[in-house]
Amino acid sequence: MQLQDLVTILDLVGVAVFAATGSLVASRKELDLIGFALMATLTGVGGGTIRDLLLARPIFWIEDQSYLLVCFAVALFAFFFAHRIQKRYVALIWADAIGLATFGVMGAYIASESGTSSLLAILFGVVTATFGGLARDIVAGETPLLLKPEVYVTAALVSASLYVFLIYAGLGPVWASGISIPVGFGVRGGGILWGWVLPRYKNRAGKDYS
Repeated sequence: MQLQDLVTILDLVGVAVFAATGSLVASRKELDLIGFALMATLTGVGGGTIRDLLLARPIFWIEDQSYLLVCFAVALFAFFFAHRIQKRYVALIWADAIGLATFGVMGAYIASESGTSSLLAILFGVVTATFGGLARDIVAGETPLLLKPEVYVTAALVSASLYVFLIYAGLGPVWASGISIPVGFGVRGGGILWGWVLPRYKNRAGKDYS
């Protein structure tokens, strides 16, 4: 498989998966078809849009409208069939986990190709992976998944960081992606299944430390 083919496939998969999570939220809120399309598109392309604006590069869905068509197609499908998914929240968080890991790598790859440093490539991977879901949850009036106790942003950070490290170590983008995406997904899966969390701040106000 050619590198560009892999990039296109991963990008479309990430958009489709995140569009599905937006559509599932729309179904839980019992929105109309336009609402489904809005939520799917906002989630599917939101993080990548912020990334492209910050990198001052052409916005990907303006350059190639197939991404919008994917979002609309997913929204239309979900409008008619989302009710068949009995546990829609469970489907939402697992689909979101796939998109999180995929877009963490894609954001890091695109930022690297734009000439950024390794640190910025990782940062843009996290932005690409999380900002669409954040916008989705805020618009829907739900507690953002990234504010839930279990690891979330950490999974995107892991997939993006591992990708950048493997590229720096001399591995090709195809192999680096093939390793980094499952690892990032596994980290998020651990948070979902077993409640993995990072150490959290505990309020120490009022305690005497003298």
